[in-house]
Amino acid sequence: MDLSISEGEKSPKVPSLSVSAHDQKDVEAGEDRLHRGLRSHHLQFIAIGGTVGTGLFLGSGEALATAGPVGCLVAFVFVGAIIFSVMASLGEMAAFIPVAGSFTVYAARFVDRSLGFAMGWIYWFSWSVTFALELVAAGVIIQYWDAGLSIGIFIAVFWVVFTALNFLPIRYFGAFEMWFSSIKVVTILGFIIFAICIDAGVGQNGYLGFHAWTNPGPFVEYITAGDSGKFVGFWSVLVTAGFSYQGAELVGIGAGEAHDPAKSVPKAIRWTFWGIFFLFVATIFFIGLLVPSDTAELLIGTTDASASPLVIAANLAGVPVLPHIINAVLLTAVLSAANSNVYSGSRILVGLATEHNAPAFLTRTNQYGTPYFAVGVTSAIGLLAFLNLSENGGDVFNWLLNITAIAGFITWACISVCHLRFMKALEPRGFSRRDLPYAAPLQPYLTWFGLFFCILILLTNGFTVFIEWSTSDFFAAYVSLILFIVLFLGHKLIFRTKPVKVAEVDLDRDRVKH
Repeated sequence: MDLSISEGEKSPKVPSLSVSAHDQKDVEAGEDRLHRGLRSHHLQFIAIGGTVGTGLFLGSGEALATAGPVGCLVAFVFVGAIIFSVMASLGEMAAFIPVAGSFTVYAARFVDRSLGFAMGWIYWFSWSVTFALELVAAGVIIQYWDAGLSIGIFIAVFWVVFTALNFLPIRYFGAFEMWFSSIKVVTILGFIIFAICIDAGVGQNGYLGFHAWTNPGPFVEYITAGDSGKFVGFWSVLVTAGFSYQGAELVGIGAGEAHDPAKSVPKAIRWTFWGIFFLFVATIFFIGLLVPSDTAELLIGTTDASASPLVIAANLAGVPVLPHIINAVLLTAVLSAANSNVYSGSRILVGLATEHNAPAFLTRTNQYGTPYFAVGVTSAIGLLAFLNLSENGGDVFNWLLNITAIAGFITWACISVCHLRFMKALEPRGFSRRDLPYAAPLQPYLTWFGLFFCILILLTNGFTVFIEWSTSDFFAAYVSLILFIVLFLGHKLIFRTKPVKVAEVDLDRDRVKH
């Protein structure tokens, strides 16, 4: 991969684009000086790096045991349809107004400054705490080979490595992330080929076909018996699927650093969605063929290769060497996600500061266009990973992680709200959808579809606690939503903000023109 860039990438000013007349500053995230060194494929791999991780490689096992092969597959396809709606909405806005921080900036400009504040901070906190999670996961994965090693060693080493990587010029960061993510993509493609061979009869169990779909069955009854139990299993897996897909929207975060965003952002949006959707659905489909949903190993609760359904499938087929290979891939998956976490969190801080929802010094960049204060603050939250070394620190850390659990659905719902407002604001300005760099299909119905189901899943994600009451599970399910509401109302009460009127929506600042 050639790490060099063209002169057009070195300068924030791109020859094919121009800035609105009243704004002479860089076409960036609200007047910052980030460099446009990311190509379309960089945006795609940053999103893939943040999306394909432990949720797919580990979380899919528990999802299979909860909903069954067909129930789990339908859940991932359904959430994929929601993601398509969100990605299409984001692509239309990001190609028209490409800013770092992306949708948090749109929320403040199009809807309400308080919405941008609440959405941005909970999204930033989600990714920064997830960075700490990935550091812990990396240590646990390495302990698969030597349980005597302290997790603290690897937390410290990887924290330094990924903090340093994020201080590099953006073109180098994009290249590193591309190679990291490529390993995961190749692994999944390799597993698909492996699964086809095993299902056709290469393994020790002979031809499998769709046997696992009939015995123990396509669906699993969860909590209650009968058809209602099968539906409960399916619906409870939607949150798991949503957590696995979380990160696909990162392609919009990098819009402010994309070279020729009017072309590269729509291309990246399309390829990212279809790439992630294919990888996820194909993996879930073949896992469901190779691993019966009543396999005990699916629920052992470990975080190394032994809990991965990919490894379980290999062991059932009689291929014992694969766990070590999968564990190595799990390590690269976690490290790639950690790399994306710091990047996305720092750019969200830049977007928040741009809209005066965070201290202005966070927008400062060095000569390479790196927002060093934003990177430093985001990276510092990763040090919370050391809480796992204390006796009771793990409980505190788990509560912090509960806040991030459904942050993706909150973000997706807000993106949909921003897009509805964006489309409404286009009408009085005389803009035709045909003139947009990228026009999302099936509008406004597709956006309403995504918004409705994001809100529905948000409100019902903890519905199982009402079947079997658990106070701790209730707060674990809804603490993110509660925090979001507190941030929104608190900001509104303090700053007395009002919703942005349609006629006052700013569609000119940071907009690029052909």
